[in-house]
Amino acid sequence: MAPRRLLLVGEGNFSFAAALSETLDGSTRVTATCLQRAADVARDPVARENLRRLRERGTEILFCVDCTRLADALELHPREFDRIYFNFPHCGRKAGVAKNRELLAKFFQSCKDVLAEEGEVHVALCRGQGGTSADKPRREWHNSWQVVAMAALGGFILSEVHPFSCESVPGYKCTGYRSQDKSFHVEGALNHIFTRSLPFGCSQPRTFRIKLGDRWFSFPEPEALVGKLNRGFLEAPSCHPIKTINEKLIAELGKAFPLKRLNCSFPLLPEGSTNVLTYWNCDSLSAAFWISLCEDNSNSESLTGGTTQDMKDFLVLFSELNLLKDPGLDSKEEAHEEIYGQNKVCLRPSLLVHVQAVIQAPGFFPGSLHVLSGPVFRKCFILPFTMPAFHEILFILGFNKNLKDHYLQSLLDHLKGTLDSLLTQTLLEGSKLSSSVEFVFQPNGKDYFIYVKSHNFGPDCAKDLIIGSVTSATSIIHKDQSFMFVSMNLDLLTMLVWGISDWRMLWTFDPRFLKNFVPGKIEPFKSYSLYPPCYVHDISFWLDKKKEFDELEFHTVARAVSQDTVISIQFLSRFQHPKTQQVSLCYRLTYQTCDKALTRQQVASMQLQFRKEIQQRLHVIPR
Repeated sequence: MAPRRLLLVGEGNFSFAAALSETLDGSTRVTATCLQRAADVARDPVARENLRRLRERGTEILFCVDCTRLADALELHPREFDRIYFNFPHCGRKAGVAKNRELLAKFFQSCKDVLAEEGEVHVALCRGQGGTSADKPRREWHNSWQVVAMAALGGFILSEVHPFSCESVPGYKCTGYRSQDKSFHVEGALNHIFTRSLPFGCSQPRTFRIKLGDRWFSFPEPEALVGKLNRGFLEAPSCHPIKTINEKLIAELGKAFPLKRLNCSFPLLPEGSTNVLTYWNCDSLSAAFWISLCEDNSNSESLTGGTTQDMKDFLVLFSELNLLKDPGLDSKEEAHEEIYGQNKVCLRPSLLVHVQAVIQAPGFFPGSLHVLSGPVFRKCFILPFTMPAFHEILFILGFNKNLKDHYLQSLLDHLKGTLDSLLTQTLLEGSKLSSSVEFVFQPNGKDYFIYVKSHNFGPDCAKDLIIGSVTSATSIIHKDQSFMFVSMNLDLLTMLVWGISDWRMLWTFDPRFLKNFVPGKIEPFKSYSLYPPCYVHDISFWLDKKKEFDELEFHTVARAVSQDTVISIQFLSRFQHPKTQQVSLCYRLTYQTCDKALTRQQVASMQLQFRKEIQQRLHVIPR
C-alpha cells in the first residue's frame, strides 16, 4: 500500500520532489520543504521550474523549515507523515563529522514528533558517511557520522539499507549545501531507512501469583528474567517459530514411534524435590534461579499496580507434587505443607526433573515416545549462544534392556534425519553449503551430545553448536527396562533453522518479529534492526578478602541491570596490591541491542547502576 503523506526536508532545487511526485498517484500528498527563503530559491531557474511543476500537481511547498524543529515548522499543518525524506544532509562548508552528527541527532529527535507510528525515515548519505558495514569501503567508526547511533537518540532503528541511485528518480539533480553549484559525490551513496523502536520498558520485575492447594502465594520475577515468564510461546494460539519447530519435531518422530504428548506444568520446584536433579545426573541445580514465596491473601481478581499477574495454567500448581516430593512425604498435602513451611522454590533448570514422575506414572508405556516441552531457566555466563531462558523438548523412551542397541540406533537415525531436513530448508537453492548433525560421545563414553555444524547464519559464519543430548539410564523400579532421554534446546534449533543470529530476538515484544514467519514456509529470517552500534565500558574493583568472588553472579547482575543489552564480558586483568595483598579484577563489558534503539547515554546510566549493584550484591569495591 502506497504511503499517503510524504515529507521532504532539506530540498535544494526541489528536483527530487518534482521527480518523485511524477511517480506517485493522486491519493498521495507531498509536502516539500527547504531551509532557504523563497526569494533565494527563486534565483535558480532550475528550482523555479521545479516549483512550477510541483504547484501544478498540488504539492504543498514550505520555505524556511528547520529540519531539527519540524514540530514548530509544521505547527499549523497536518502531521503524521508516513515517510520523511532527507537526502544528503550537511551542515555546510567545512563542517566536521561532529557537527554533522549533531545535525542528524537533532533531525531524528525532531522526526519522532511528526512521523506516523509505523512510518519510515529515509536518509541518503554519501559513501562511507553512515559508518555501517553496508558502506564499501567502511570508514572507521570515529570518523563516520554514526548514523545508527544518532538515530537511536530519536528512538529509531535502521531497518533497511539500499544503494541510492539518481537514475531511479529521473530528473533528480543532486546539489551541494544550500544549492551550491558543486554537488555532493553520490557514487556509492546509500539510502538508510529507519523505523521506530520499541521503548525500553521499566526494568522493575513483575509480581506473579500462584495457587497452591487452597492458598495464594506471590513471588517477584527474577531481575535477569524480566519479560521471559508467562510468554506462552508453546501454547495453542501461538504462532511463534519455537512452537513451529516443536510441532515439526513431534510430528516427524511420531511417524517412527508411537507417541504420547504430556502436559508440562510451570517450572517451579520446591526445594525438597530437587533431589531428582542429581538423581538423573542434571548438574544445573547450582545455576538455578531460587525464589521465595510470600503468602498473598489479596483478591485474585484485583491486582495492584498492574504489575501483578496470575500465572494461570503456566504456573505449576504442584498437582503431581507427590511424584516430585521428598521420599519421606506420604501425601500431596504433606508436600504442600513442606512448601508452606519453607516457602523456597526454584525455577526449573531442566525438563529432566520430570523424568522420575513420567516413568513412574501409570500411563507410561514402554516402546512409546513420551514427549514434554516447556520453558526452563538457569543462570549462565554471557556468551553468544547461551541463554538464561529457553524452551526444551524432552523425549522419553522406555524399552526392554535386551533391545537397547536396536532402539538406540533407530532413535538416532530418525532424529538425525529429522534435524537434517529442518536445517537444510533455508539454504539457498544450489548452495554448496550444508548443515550437518552428529552424535558425539560425552566424556562418560555412553551418552551423546547432539552436535550441529551450520552455515545458516551466512557463508562466512559457520557455527558449531551443541543443541542437546541423548542420555541412557536404568531404573531401580523397572529392573527389566532401559530408558533413553533426548533433550534439545528448541531456541537454539529455531535460530539455526531460520538463521537468527541473536537469541534475544526470540523474546522480543516487537510485532515485526512474528511477521517474518509465514505458516507452512521456512525462509531465512530478515532482521528489522540492522548494524546496531556497540558501546564498551571497562570496570575494575577490589575483592572482599572474606568472600569468594562469584563470577556467574557477576554475569547475572550485568544481565539484569542492562536489561539483556550486555552481549560480552571479557576478563582483562588481575592485580594484587604488593603491600595489602588485596586483589583487583578488571572486566570489559560490551553493550548492544538486537531489536531496540540504544543510546550512549542509556549505556552510561546502566554502567553506573551496575557499579552500585555489584558493590551491594557481591561485596566488591569499584575503583
